[in-house]
Amino acid sequence: MIIDIHGHYTTEPQALHQFRDKQLAGLADPMRRPLSSDLGITDEMLLKSVEPQLKFQKERGSDLTIFSPRAAGMAHHVGTEAISMQWSAMSNDLIYRICSLLPDNFAAVGQLPQHPGARPKNCIPELERIVNELGFVGVNLNPDPSGGYWTDPPLTDRQWYPLYEKLCELEVPAMIHVTSSCNPCFHHTGAHYINGDTTAFMQLIQGDLFKDFPTLKFVIPHGGGAVPFHWGRYRGLAQEMKKPLLSEHLLNNVFFDTCVYHFPGIELMAKVIPVDNILFASEMLGAVKGIDPETGHHYDDTKRYIDQLEKLDEESRYKIFEGNARRVYPRLDAQLAKRGRPARAA
Repeated sequence: MIIDIHGHYTTEPQALHQFRDKQLAGLADPMRRPLSSDLGITDEMLLKSVEPQLKFQKERGSDLTIFSPRAAGMAHHVGTEAISMQWSAMSNDLIYRICSLLPDNFAAVGQLPQHPGARPKNCIPELERIVNELGFVGVNLNPDPSGGYWTDPPLTDRQWYPLYEKLCELEVPAMIHVTSSCNPCFHHTGAHYINGDTTAFMQLIQGDLFKDFPTLKFVIPHGGGAVPFHWGRYRGLAQEMKKPLLSEHLLNNVFFDTCVYHFPGIELMAKVIPVDNILFASEMLGAVKGIDPETGHHYDDTKRYIDQLEKLDEESRYKIFEGNARRVYPRLDAQLAKRGRPARAA
């Protein structure tokens, strides 16, 4: 089974964007503020909207995509905390509907109603709702709700602890994922996303978070940003800080996906990062949608790159494509087992 752990709903019906425009216009004129019931998106519209994802699943040989709202669309820095709560709930409800309509193709991951300066514990009610009531298997956690200005404390700060406690209680991993950038210095997908991945990893090196939360699991997307390429730098910095080896300090809790859009990048990642910490992902219909003129294939057809790794044995391929995802996302594993797809014995 091929599980793609990183997919966003980037093909939403236009009605959702129209609702968002009215929602934000309502900040200036309350008379223009829409109700959640005004969305008017039918199941037929949802099925039509994900036809591109279904097409690529079939063509590229993947089976299931872990699906979440558009990352740039989270926009936690826009509006108010109340706006974020309404927008997050609405976005999560659409993901739930899609995954209910196509359970063999999609599993749900939600966004949290974060906002600059707001306490992360305020996200707990929505987290409990989507996991306990809607069956979501994970969440996206934004380390920078300010949208490129990094005004909130680092991920190791104790203000995050109530949220981490709930994630551990629910056995739900968090993908560390920023949203759109309002800082003109940082292009959102080309700079801010990679900055977020790299910065989060360095924050985790500096702290001792996993001593307090030994079962907390984070996925750092986009191949870990700059991390694999500068692995020696991070090993050396951890050593200077008198931290344990990274294999002990972080790698029982931190995992990386394969949203790296060229073979040399995947090849390097596979050499540097232990196979137990790599999860297959493509961010299909995400940051880079075009065709690479050097190969004639889509940049985000990342399965092709993994297939080219000649030194991977069968067990390692199983871990990357399925086994690691089921271990990191235990609620996904339970859902698949319930449908007659038990994990392969180790």
